[in-house]
Amino acid sequence: MITVLVADDQPLIRAGFRRLVDATPGMRSAGEAATGAQAVTAAARDRPDLVLMDVRMPEMDGIEATRRICADLPGTRVLIVTTFDLDEYVYGALRAGAAGFLLKDTPPAELIRSMHVVAAGESLLAPTATRRLIQRYVSPPSRTGGLDITEREREVLVLVARGLSNAEIAETLYVSLSTVKTHVSSLLTKLGARTRVHLVIAAYEARLV
Repeated sequence: MITVLVADDQPLIRAGFRRLVDATPGMRSAGEAATGAQAVTAAARDRPDLVLMDVRMPEMDGIEATRRICADLPGTRVLIVTTFDLDEYVYGALRAGAAGFLLKDTPPAELIRSMHVVAAGESLLAPTATRRLIQRYVSPPSRTGGLDITEREREVLVLVARGLSNAEIAETLYVSLSTVKTHVSSLLTKLGARTRVHLVIAAYEARLV
């Protein structure tokens, strides 16, 4: 059973997300929060598997709430749900440890699928939205591709940044799936990244894509 905490300052959105969660087999809501501070408190108390986190909230925004939850509760995953066009803080939230993000106009079926993906320990990469987000808000790169990785790892990193799955990367590079998983694991370690989302950020900062 996947437990989900909903954090959003809009009551109608919180209610809608909770109804969707409770109507989904294998999921149940673990409460709600109207501010970032409430989200941190609720997460510490109930230890949900997943937090659906808005970014712009009173008292404490979703970025700081995400940072605290990810630092204190490694077993809890955070999925940012934002309006994107109005919210320039999503990049900071990913840096804070969020496993991914969605737009608030995402269809319910896609939201459910995404929650399953993130709760299972994977990162949610919506390729087009991710590229637009990072291209718009990423800081000017401090390095120009000088990453301490092998050439093959560099190829894998570029494909991860383009939104390809491990299976798609294996097909593209004509290698086994286990080989790709090994390279991705190595990249996470070498770049100090916690999720594939952070690998995407690293690739953009290094101007590999």
